[in-house]
Amino acid sequence: MTAAGLRVAIVGGGIGGLSLGLALRERGLRADVFEQAPELTEIGAAIALSANATREFARLGLGDQLEAVATIPTELIYRHWQDGRRIAAHPVRDGGCYVERFGAPYYGVHRAHLQGILGGAFGNDGLHLGCRLVNLFEQADSIVLEFANGRVEHADLVVGADGVRSTVRRFITGTDDTVYSGTSAFRGIVPVEKLPSLPDPHAIQFWMGPDAHLLHYAIGGSGDAVNFFAVVEGPPVWTREDSWMAEIDEDVPAAAFERWHPAVIEIVDAVPHSVRWGLFGVRPLLRWYRGRAVLVGDAAHGMLPHHGQGANTTIEDAFALGALLADARPSDLEAVFSRYQHLRRARTRKIQRSSWVTNDLLHLPDGPTIARRDEKVSRFPHDFAWIHEYDVQQALTRTAEPRSAVLAEGQR
Repeated sequence: MTAAGLRVAIVGGGIGGLSLGLALRERGLRADVFEQAPELTEIGAAIALSANATREFARLGLGDQLEAVATIPTELIYRHWQDGRRIAAHPVRDGGCYVERFGAPYYGVHRAHLQGILGGAFGNDGLHLGCRLVNLFEQADSIVLEFANGRVEHADLVVGADGVRSTVRRFITGTDDTVYSGTSAFRGIVPVEKLPSLPDPHAIQFWMGPDAHLLHYAIGGSGDAVNFFAVVEGPPVWTREDSWMAEIDEDVPAAAFERWHPAVIEIVDAVPHSVRWGLFGVRPLLRWYRGRAVLVGDAAHGMLPHHGQGANTTIEDAFALGALLADARPSDLEAVFSRYQHLRRARTRKIQRSSWVTNDLLHLPDGPTIARRDEKVSRFPHDFAWIHEYDVQQALTRTAEPRSAVLAEGQR
């Protein structure tokens, strides 16, 4: 069987699944994407795309479409929770600093717009909606997917792009593997005109305070709306095992931020709140694959959002796996998956760990430890440049192996 004849089934039609579908198509492989939702929509408000992801979309020719619906932040600013002073600030759009350093832009974009661009590029051919995976099992020459609607499909390999609560991951590891962080979030999108107290509305900003923080950045082609993500400690136990959302009284977010700067209060009060989002990660996995099944994105390395890298590392995974499958045959899968895991696991684990540590850093109370925190955020561009400068294609080239070596490994 030729590579072009591989039957690839992708479970999950979100950013990761569609990115992988496009990455495979670029390499001449067809993929079928199975999405449980009846229509292609994206849960959540907005997303920040950094250079490690936007460079891949630009390479596919999607850069202009993204730029048209995105805002490039002027700066990255860290502020004191109560008096609003600028603790540290780093240029992004100003002076072209970010693109000059990392070779690709940083965007704030509505998730629906990104989903629309990726869905439009992928098209309807190979996209199957209303397909919720309920079972996987292997046969001698295929892996079988069973869906809740009664549909049954056979594939040479299955890719789980189905998020933190991944059905494919349960097939691979035998357990759920999700970990509740002890924190939760409130989110929303607010027109800039409703935020008269907000300084620098086109910057990406962290307001840091005791047991909470608020992140916001502008989105849209004109930057006339602000996406926010407000994180608080608790509840200590997440009781909704079936969902990462839980109902709340509408006054809960306002109470959490009642003594904060007027701009923060305006943001939180600007939208109604009926739910809180539990923040979950995935415990570090020993293996990202089993037999003919492999994971990408949150299914493999779900992380806290404090570096804004959940979607970006998912996109990295997609283009790495797409390239590695380009010349593969079914007999090569063990070797290909092993190389993929070797390429991706250490980097994503490092970002996972840093995101958990960053939560504590953002939630410090005023006191003697603040000076060390302030010094750390002042070094952010230096300490975390390694995240943004990462280039999937260069990483693949650095770890390139001759096809004969891959085949030899697969035959051991």
